[in-house]
Amino acid sequence: MSHSARFERIRRNDPLKHLNIGVLYGGPSAEREVSLQSGEAVAQALSACGREVHRVILDGTFNVAIARDLEIDVAFLALHGEFGEDGRVQLILDAADIPYTGSGPDASALAFDKVLAKEALERNGILTPAWMSYDRLEIARLGGPEALDIAPPVVVKPASSGSSLGVTVVRHADQAPAAVLRALRFGDTILVERFIRGRELTVGILGDEPLPVIELNVAGEFFDYQAKYEDDRTRYVCPADLSPVETNRAQATALACHRALGCRDVSRIDMIRDEAGLFWVLEANTLPGMTSHSLLPKAAAAAGLGYGELCEYLLCRALEHAQTPSV
Repeated sequence: MSHSARFERIRRNDPLKHLNIGVLYGGPSAEREVSLQSGEAVAQALSACGREVHRVILDGTFNVAIARDLEIDVAFLALHGEFGEDGRVQLILDAADIPYTGSGPDASALAFDKVLAKEALERNGILTPAWMSYDRLEIARLGGPEALDIAPPVVVKPASSGSSLGVTVVRHADQAPAAVLRALRFGDTILVERFIRGRELTVGILGDEPLPVIELNVAGEFFDYQAKYEDDRTRYVCPADLSPVETNRAQATALACHRALGCRDVSRIDMIRDEAGLFWVLEANTLPGMTSHSLLPKAAAAAGLGYGELCEYLLCRALEHAQTPSV
């Protein structure tokens, strides 16, 4: 059954009717501006669908008492970065007994920490580029960024951040110290990952099924923050120009990653197809962007699900989980 057909079956019962829907967005992270765009787009779409929408713009003071005072029946999470994708908001909403979209606190925290996520992927036999991690204290103990044993080409990135903030492709050894310092602006631990040359792909997971594969063609070196949100030269090919066999492999890899991390209802898995045809998982996003440039809505549209329908589908899934007894 297609995603659109499954959504129509759910919507016939209209479980969202008369419910107060809270769209939570903003937050204190470096990705606040992206979250504000995502949240406003979601709020407008749900309002256009005739839903009762309450905009909840967060800073960092959200707690169980505040959550209960909102008097909402279900929450759509349009948060990105810390205090959104790291499991803390999910813990608060669980304690307040408010259903919410996306993964629970454990999967959110696991996927957000790139070191823990890498370890989980490797345990499950999922290809991911070779890596090392360093925390701020270890870097200082070794003698600073200049003393790290970094052999290009590599990608240096924060261990807990999104939207490609603080990410640098290091092609020459003398670029490494600046790349380390840049990554440390977004957290206390960095990841140094082997650079994989190839085609940049992403696969959204909706429910427990993969969406069409998207290929990213960027004007710059890689799909960085500017390419994601600001550069109109970025081109998205959906579905990606892959053979049926490769499409199935990319989607199977994404679904395996989604399950290995314990994700629920929605994720977006970023990967590289290398020159030998292997698919390498870079990272998983448990609360994918919902802006006009974002990839999950593009993939859902290719599968026959409009933006408003996508938002409603995720809310319906959240309500289904709330009605299912824990085992």
